Amino acid sequence: MCGIAGIIYSDRHRPVEPAVLKAMGDAIAHRGPDAEGFWFRPGIGLAHRRLSIIDLEGGDQPIGNEDGSIQVVFNGEIYNYQELRRGLEARGHRFQTKSDTEVLVHLYEEHGAALVERLRGMFAFALWDQHQRQLVLARDRLGLKPLYIYRDTEKLVFGSELKAILACPGVPRAVDPAAVEDYLAYGMVPGARTILQGIIKLPPAHVLAVCPGAFAAADRCYWRLRIEPDFGPTVEEWQEAIRAKLAETTRLHLIADVPVGAFLSGGIDSSIIVALTAGATRGPLQTFSIGFAEERFSELPYAKEIANRFGTRHTEEIVNPDAVSLIDELTHYYDEPFADSSAIPTYLVSRLASQHVKVVLSGDGGDEAFGGYSRYAHDLTEAALRRRLPGWLRRSVLKQLAQVWPKADWLPRPLRAKTMLTNLSLEAGPAYANTLTLCRQPLRRRLMGADLRGTLNGHDPGSLLRESFATAPQSDVLGGMIAADVAVVLPDDFLVKVDRASMAHGLEVRPPLVDHELMELAARIPSRWKVHDGQTKWIFKNAYRQILPDSILRRPKQGFEIPIDDWLRGPLRPMFESAVLDPKAPISALVEQKVAQQIYASHLNGTSRLGNVLWSLLVLAKWAERYHGARANSPSVQARTKMIDSSNE
Repeated sequence: MCGIAGIIYSDRHRPVEPAVLKAMGDAIAHRGPDAEGFWFRPGIGLAHRRLSIIDLEGGDQPIGNEDGSIQVVFNGEIYNYQELRRGLEARGHRFQTKSDTEVLVHLYEEHGAALVERLRGMFAFALWDQHQRQLVLARDRLGLKPLYIYRDTEKLVFGSELKAILACPGVPRAVDPAAVEDYLAYGMVPGARTILQGIIKLPPAHVLAVCPGAFAAADRCYWRLRIEPDFGPTVEEWQEAIRAKLAETTRLHLIADVPVGAFLSGGIDSSIIVALTAGATRGPLQTFSIGFAEERFSELPYAKEIANRFGTRHTEEIVNPDAVSLIDELTHYYDEPFADSSAIPTYLVSRLASQHVKVVLSGDGGDEAFGGYSRYAHDLTEAALRRRLPGWLRRSVLKQLAQVWPKADWLPRPLRAKTMLTNLSLEAGPAYANTLTLCRQPLRRRLMGADLRGTLNGHDPGSLLRESFATAPQSDVLGGMIAADVAVVLPDDFLVKVDRASMAHGLEVRPPLVDHELMELAARIPSRWKVHDGQTKWIFKNAYRQILPDSILRRPKQGFEIPIDDWLRGPLRPMFESAVLDPKAPISALVEQKVAQQIYASHLNGTSRLGNVLWSLLVLAKWAERYHGARANSPSVQARTKMIDSSNE
């Protein structure tokens, strides 16, 4: 893992100021604490911060080809680089290092920007072709590694994190009202949009090639997960294929010149990864777990059971309510408001692991690949009922009934008739977008500040989820849910969470289950083997029944979330009242505080269960403090604050 940044000017003769490029690199120094490197030519500058994993002595970047006409800065790992290197050497390419990065420049000489189609790994890179005067920006298929871009007629600026771009003078910092609504809806800013107007994320599986003076070029999608069930193989044959492919990808993910450990939650996915990894490392595998004092949230006993079973050297830590003091640190490292509360334990387990190893394997991606979320089973039940109801009944009677039905957040989900009636009145794709929504209408628009609300012009936060859902066969509801999760939730929530939390501590996290070849295999497995008789992840559990105990395989899925409802009524209350409800708080420019006060009061007295919405408001408030007032004595923040405020005038 590393951090990359750079600038290209439309004026090919304009020099890039070394101090600016240095500031951009320094902004993401936590991603690469081992080394820094820069490359300059008139009109172009590249910066790199290195976390040394492969070829510790010779892999510093930027790295060039034989004559130096092609230069690359790279973040990630190419797991098939050894195979690619052998083929390139056979065609006469000469290598100066043993790193995976150098493969990119030689592969580009052979295939141009299409080199991305031959890579297996997690990556974001920027490659400069001096002869063609072309900058190629690319991101891996599933979005494991981030890449942000700002462009205007004068320049294009890129970086691994938003803060690298903000270190470049002349980049506007106006808040995007549509992004604020997206955030309130889903607790993240999905898709290419970011919280700041004019700065975008290069989407997963996209490549962008630009030349000076032609920065408006469109990016190109080079891959999409296709949900295409194959009903030919037997369930036993599918299980064998899963075992073979996951064994292969896990072996590839262990390639490193530094010690490799593993996160271990005690869930099925991380337990399988530990089972496949134990015995394949030099010395006992080191595993790391985080738990809570509140037993109903803690998985530590299960993690310890797996650690003992496979003989790992296990380290664990308890998270207590004092951990909420980390919210300011998280605001710094995440750059955008990010309301997935499991970012806190992820941040802490990353800090714990970084004290022992530089690389860990994780179990991320198993639920998306093999149908593991409980919401899948629930929405499949709704889909079965939807098919039995006449369309006219759903679209008229049930829709009207859902609108007038009282909201009963304190009840378990099966008894919350408002949500069920709403979902039944919708088609499967819109219903799933509704399931994923953190803050629904009309509350969401009521929460938004009047100035922001007035600029939305019919913005629809659920459109990206619905479009992704529709890429699966119409009859395959589970396939649609998985397609939506892989396209939106996985890259913009879970992978963001892990990348920022781990890189804050200079730790590389590798998830073998997010290997694109494994995902393609899983996408061909019929949905009936993923959620079978109401049991989620059925085929994956059965594939590894011989190596995992029943206590792990049969227990309900448990998330990695903090006890947010209780903490909002207790230790978080002073912070919430100060950051969210104080009329002088910077968040007052973004949300209607009277509405926030009303839902917080109902949360305190137990008449509503909107803890996740309240947490999202707290995170947004702390983000607003950083940009609107927390450090207003800083010249850079004063400029930033002025530009944000101007968008609300």
